[in-house]
Amino acid sequence: MKTRVAVVDDNSFLIHALIEKLSFFPELEIKMTAQDGHELLELLADNSTIDIIMMDIEMPGMDGIEATFAVKQKFPHIKIVMLTVFDNDEHIFKAIQAGANGYLLKETPPEDLHRGIIETLDGGAAMSPSIASKTLRLLRDPLMTREFTKPEQEIKLTSREVEILEHLSTGLSYDAIASNLNISYGTVRKHIENTYKKLQVHNKLEAVQKARKQRLI
Repeated sequence: MKTRVAVVDDNSFLIHALIEKLSFFPELEIKMTAQDGHELLELLADNSTIDIIMMDIEMPGMDGIEATFAVKQKFPHIKIVMLTVFDNDEHIFKAIQAGANGYLLKETPPEDLHRGIIETLDGGAAMSPSIASKTLRLLRDPLMTREFTKPEQEIKLTSREVEILEHLSTGLSYDAIASNLNISYGTVRKHIENTYKKLQVHNKLEAVQKARKQRLI
């Protein structure tokens, strides 16, 4: 029986590059691809017969760490290997917290990638050497662990700000939101400006992403 693989990355070129690497191994079958966490969850809702997900970390919409947590909550049988360009300390720690089963660099050669997949499916934890060494250092440093796990400052939005942010998250324009809520365009804009300040973000994507992470919407 073939190993069913999903590939998640917001860069379609990198998706094809990874598929090409995995094509050297006939026992691996690419069953689905997605460009962010939301798309992945939609696909898995229709078909969760996936053995392992190769997950990019930095993606718009829902990033790889958020997606890993969501997948592990709904489909705990699926193994997840994070793929990244940089062995970032905070990303490593948060990915492990989210439930990632392995962590490899995107530059990993095909043979090592294949070995990592098999190792992960067998219950191991595939890691590039530099990441394994950083992980050990993180686990040995309680100060660094506390830094990454300290709670974010509580953010309080008004009911109207939450309502507007929820509309914004669906892709509606300021005009459409104003029309739906029977308020002026200027009022919508002012509420959004206040929301950005409270969330300490600079654009809609960051605002929606942070609000979801904080469970405000």
